[in-house]
Amino acid sequence: MSTPTLDVAAIRKDFPILSQVQDGKRLVFLDSAASSQHPTQVLDAMNDIYLHSYANVHRGVYQLAERATSAYESARDSVARFIGAPDPNEVIFTKNATEAINLVAQSWGRQNLKPGDAIVLTLMEHHANIVPWQMIAAELDCEIRWVPVTDEGELDLTDLDQLLDGAKVFAFTSMSNVLGTINPVARLTQAARAAGAISVVDACQSVPHFSTDVAELGADFIAFSAHKMLGPSGIGVLWGKKDLLDAMPPFLGGGGMILNVTTEGFTADGVPGKFEAGTPPIVEAVGLGAAVDYLENIGMDLIRQHEVELTAYAMRTLTERVGDDLLIMGPSEPAARGGVLSLSLADVHAHDVSQVLDEHAVCIRPGHHCAKPLMRRFDVNATARASVYIYNDIDDIDALADALVAARDFFSL
Repeated sequence: MSTPTLDVAAIRKDFPILSQVQDGKRLVFLDSAASSQHPTQVLDAMNDIYLHSYANVHRGVYQLAERATSAYESARDSVARFIGAPDPNEVIFTKNATEAINLVAQSWGRQNLKPGDAIVLTLMEHHANIVPWQMIAAELDCEIRWVPVTDEGELDLTDLDQLLDGAKVFAFTSMSNVLGTINPVARLTQAARAAGAISVVDACQSVPHFSTDVAELGADFIAFSAHKMLGPSGIGVLWGKKDLLDAMPPFLGGGGMILNVTTEGFTADGVPGKFEAGTPPIVEAVGLGAAVDYLENIGMDLIRQHEVELTAYAMRTLTERVGDDLLIMGPSEPAARGGVLSLSLADVHAHDVSQVLDEHAVCIRPGHHCAKPLMRRFDVNATARASVYIYNDIDDIDALADALVAARDFFSL
């Protein structure tokens, strides 16, 4: 029996934006690590709410409002199922993953951290999983410790036990948005638990690309964003263990997050309500739910298989075509990484590479990718990052290779 493969041609038909032509060339979108594109199924679901069922949620008792509330809560159920959450009420809708991590840092952190406590981070973190901890550490006079990164782009866990000794928080990414490195989440959460620390996982780059089961991972908190998994911007997810969420104070105050308010004070709602102050992202939640349905219909294992094969093809093809002038950061084994390729082309600045590639209708992301500590670790200012998803195929990789060859030749003149 042959191994199933993704029908990319059929999938691409669901993404109208990918059918456009730029400067006479087919558009090649290779920037899904920043934000993915949207299938018509997601756009239609959001439009349908606006056209037929839009009203504020958790408030009105008329049928329109009840339909809107049902659609909103149905999206929460879908997300919970998608990540294996045992209770949908453990799923908190936030503005994005950045806000989700800030919520944990500010709510759990202020309640549980004290001067001298240690927070452990890794050098491969996105700024969203660094700055919130630096802010709370500065406010409460906590220590921040750093897990180093090897030359091969993997976490150096040699001294992990010492780094976690006495720590209260271990915050780390499940997959690097720069190196593509897939970290051993279950091992890291187990180490945190053994040390008496909570684990906070930035799963923005992993949840969209392979199966996630929060029970198997063993994390205390997991954050991710809809806009990297075919959903809209403006909504993210914080999943947390119910007992931890129950014990945490509200992050934001206002309508929707209370049971009662008097002139003397207020009584907060239970989870998830107490963490969803104000009018929530109603239509965006519906879009996220539709994105989950779309991904589940394809199958996360098949998506992962496709991306490993495409990443292997990309690493082999780019190395052969562009030659020694090209450096691909991160692990050399495609199965050990996601479909993120941070490229360095000779002495050419990443922004210049990206500009030339845009002339070939190839969309990649230049910059430090919100990971400046990691950039300094590898002594680079920026990289040109190409990232693949379900709508990419070997033709896209060939187009990337052609454009990189053109860039190399242009700057070698």
